[in-house]
Amino acid sequence: MRRGEQPPWVVPDGLWQRIEPLLPKPERNPRYPGRKRIPDRKVLCGILFVLHTGIQWEFLPQELGFGSGMTCWRRLQEWNRAGVWQRLHELLLAELQAAGKLDWSRAVIDSSHVRAARRGPKSGPSPVDRARPGSKHHVLTEGAGIPLAVSLTGGNRHDVTQLLPLIDKIPPVRGRRGRPRQRPDALFADRAYDHDKYRKAVRGKGIRPRIARRGQPHGSRLGTIRWVVERTIAWYHGMKRLRIRWERRDDIHEAFLTLATCIITYRHVVRLC
Repeated sequence: MRRGEQPPWVVPDGLWQRIEPLLPKPERNPRYPGRKRIPDRKVLCGILFVLHTGIQWEFLPQELGFGSGMTCWRRLQEWNRAGVWQRLHELLLAELQAAGKLDWSRAVIDSSHVRAARRGPKSGPSPVDRARPGSKHHVLTEGAGIPLAVSLTGGNRHDVTQLLPLIDKIPPVRGRRGRPRQRPDALFADRAYDHDKYRKAVRGKGIRPRIARRGQPHGSRLGTIRWVVERTIAWYHGMKRLRIRWERRDDIHEAFLTLATCIITYRHVVRLC
């Protein structure tokens, strides 16, 4: 952190103003209200503290006032099931679209492998060490590196299997008059996505494929465009909870992954809008 900056787990006012209307309202029995509920904003700070530091839930410091680790875990699960992070991501993309800051001329796709500390759904043998499980983060960005869609698979799943699902996962982005935008003009990818069947499928969606071919010498100059997705993946892994998959449950890790997508997108909103 630079001098004068707040820690990344402190929720800014601008971000909270966008999140608060999306949160589900808790139902309490007036006859048996129980203990007072910890404010959602403080719990979100606790979730972000775990995301950025990688600390285990049970070791979340109580003196921070964010509640217990189990409280934060339950609230993360509740909000993820309610689709809060997905709706927040669509809201932030709409703001960027209204300001004309989304580059739809091209999209870039890539993936990264992370070690899984525990076996569970969407984990598989690591391609570099079959004795250890791993998972993959698949990321699709627009031309400047703003994430449009992310997904989680086992470490043994081939990258090209997520090409079409990620394209279909791009939400319809509103913000301007006319139909919402959902498809880029072109798609850039490395040799891991080299397959004529998928090129044909991408063209069928109205997208021009620019995929490097195997066996061809380097020098296609696609790397001068594809680097933005590698930078975005580095932003994801700057949040320590995403460097290693500690969760056995895939939905909790996906909740962290989607929340990180919202954080990265919000940073672009603050900088560009």
